[in-house]
Amino acid sequence: MLTALAPVLALTVLVAPGPSGESFPAHRVIGNVYYVGSNDLASYLITTPEGHILINSGFEETVPLIRAGVESLGFKLRDIKVLLASHAHSDHVAGHALARELTRAKVYVMDGDDAVIASGGEGQYLYTQSRWKPCPVDRVLKDGDEVKLGGVTLVARQTPGHTRGCTTWTWRVADAGKTYDVVVIGSPNINPGYRLVGNKDYPEIADDFAKTFRILKGLPCDVFLGAHGGYYGMIEKAERANKTGAGANPFIDPEGYRAYVDLKEKAFVTSLAAQRAQSQP
Repeated sequence: MLTALAPVLALTVLVAPGPSGESFPAHRVIGNVYYVGSNDLASYLITTPEGHILINSGFEETVPLIRAGVESLGFKLRDIKVLLASHAHSDHVAGHALARELTRAKVYVMDGDDAVIASGGEGQYLYTQSRWKPCPVDRVLKDGDEVKLGGVTLVARQTPGHTRGCTTWTWRVADAGKTYDVVVIGSPNINPGYRLVGNKDYPEIADDFAKTFRILKGLPCDVFLGAHGGYYGMIEKAERANKTGAGANPFIDPEGYRAYVDLKEKAFVTSLAAQRAQSQP
């Protein structure tokens, strides 16, 4: 399925301090879905007549970049009514408290990550020293819960393993007379140091990852997005969108979605087998 894509909008380049990365031009992905993150940390703005939804705040230092991106598109940060997350690691949620302060948005978080965000990082697996400003949570989500605003309905799928409450967001978006399935993958990645076997801090981690891949493989996907732009080749696709103008929308990439999920599942199976072999006497 193909559709027209508005050109990437120009944005004055700002270099953020710390680990949040450099700014990247905010751009329309499809329909009312926009990318407003840095060159690596993905944040998505979903606009509606009743206010907007933001997925991921990045680090606290990332929030000014997000604000600049939102405003470059002609929207206002204060019109964000709901703040969501892909998973409770600092590079996606350490900016939640500041974003909530600036917008007064309601904060919705998946069960398993809610206490981590509310406490400012306590209770994470592996990253026990990572801390950020605590952010109150207004609603704790369960797998399959819906988030509705202004005629848009997002579905929260709990895809655990990377964190216990790792969330993949799905919804349908209309564009140029057609409707598309959008998927924002939370993260299926096995980070360095993750123990899949004999993990006393997260005993069910391997089962959770296996569940995640079952869910991801069953999701319909036309528009493939993720918690990091690198998951789906954001920079390259945005550049292609600029060049093609009203041509094919490069963000419509169901084949890329399936290939990415397959790649990450193979990495999981390989890591699990290797760790099981190492654990044998």
